[in-house]
Amino acid sequence: MKFVLQNTSGNPLHLMRRLGYHPHRNKDSYAKRLSNGEFPRFHVYLNQRDEGLQVSIHLDQKAACYESHTAHSGDYDGELLEQEKQRIISLLNT
Repeated sequence: MKFVLQNTSGNPLHLMRRLGYHPHRNKDSYAKRLSNGEFPRFHVYLNQRDEGLQVSIHLDQKAACYESHTAHSGDYDGELLEQEKQRIISLLNT
């Protein structure tokens, strides 16, 4: 799922921490766990665009099944992602 946040300023790391996310291992993305374990988790990539900050979010259900591949079981749309999108938008509007 992708959406654009307008009128955001400042450091993306501080913004994502405010939203409850932490830097992911590769430092190019952010994650937010939904339980005590590593999975499931929301996984976010940010890209600065002319119209604002583009958020690309998906839900990682489990880790990669094969050591040499990065493929994983992920959801890219659905009610849980829509709820998280609305939570992010409402937190940034307050």
